[in-house]
Amino acid sequence: MKVLVLNAGSSSQKSKLYELNDNPSEAAPKALWEAYADWTHTPDNAEITISNIHGQRQQYTVHVTSRAAIIEHILSTLWSGSTQIIARPQEIDVVGHRVVHGGPDLYESTHITPEVQATIQRLASFAPLHNPDNLEGIEAAQRVLGQTPQVAVFDTAFHHHLPPEVRWYPGPYDWYNDGIRRYGFHGISHQYCMQRSASILGRAPADVRLINCHLGNGCSLAAIKDGHSVDTTMGFTPLEGLMMGGRSGTVDPGILIYLQREKGMDADQLEKLLNKESGLKGISGVSADMRQVMKAAQEGNEQAQLARALYSYRLRYFIGAMLTSLEGVDVLTFTGGVGENDAQLRSSTCAGLKFLDLALDEQKNADSPADAEISTPQSKVRVLIVHTEEDWQIAKESSTVLKKLG
Repeated sequence: MKVLVLNAGSSSQKSKLYELNDNPSEAAPKALWEAYADWTHTPDNAEITISNIHGQRQQYTVHVTSRAAIIEHILSTLWSGSTQIIARPQEIDVVGHRVVHGGPDLYESTHITPEVQATIQRLASFAPLHNPDNLEGIEAAQRVLGQTPQVAVFDTAFHHHLPPEVRWYPGPYDWYNDGIRRYGFHGISHQYCMQRSASILGRAPADVRLINCHLGNGCSLAAIKDGHSVDTTMGFTPLEGLMMGGRSGTVDPGILIYLQREKGMDADQLEKLLNKESGLKGISGVSADMRQVMKAAQEGNEQAQLARALYSYRLRYFIGAMLTSLEGVDVLTFTGGVGENDAQLRSSTCAGLKFLDLALDEQKNADSPADAEISTPQSKVRVLIVHTEEDWQIAKESSTVLKKLG
């Protein structure tokens, strides 16, 4: 079965083609073909990189007219040009899309029908920075691939089993009926890392109490027990919880009232402030990229040093919250661009957890090995680095849905 995965970012587009057998592995295989388009630094031009499993590769820049145009362009390289990997579009069996917000109604991977598309569109008010981009990908694939089945894989779905006391906000009771509740995000990554962590340790996911630390430009933790998420740091939106690249994470809501009343800020200004001008970028004054912040901190920049310290403190703070939800922990996993590569952050985080009889092998940690254990044999808590593979998880989920369709 050939599964095409489309994963939309705010100013990027990842696409991969996988071939799955009847028993797909936990670890992600090499994709048959992959494409990445990024217009973060050049809003009018997309930097495109395309490669296939045979080693053919092309890299170039094209003028951006729309996300849909970029998707249609890169999909054509599947069956034409130097990176061609299939003879015709009809060889693709199913298309899987990462969709950020499924709201209260869409809580499992779902075959995309007109009704499902309409629901994703309606939920754009919950995720205005993400769902419209996801829809563009769905519509572009429909134009290019016609009747090929498409599947929506939701970032919120893995957290559907959150207990009531975790889902509810302590506001008016009717908030919940209006859809204002804790949904959680990064669920595709958390689910993959749960399965991969258990596989590395030779255990079943249901037998592991796991805290998964997804640390990238966006950051969240998930407390996982019996194979389900029982707590997480993100909530109604991806803004809640940990300090992130440009996002503040959890702050006193009274600050927003103060900024409205005293500084005259409106909703759009507050949204931009909290989502793009806070976090590492806001505190360091340097960048939302942890690599740049670390470099500045090492060079003596005091704001950058404070940003690193605050990031680490809030990570340990929320790990503490996850510990109480699990009533202990067996495995602590680090994933995402920061989680997988920042040895110093992992070391400082684990140093604050020594009371759990957690011991890090500092040499292994310094090497940042992918899909490996970095705790000592004596550590009562196993510590892992897992390279997250959201696209592979989307491919597996899409394959499962297609099989159910018959």
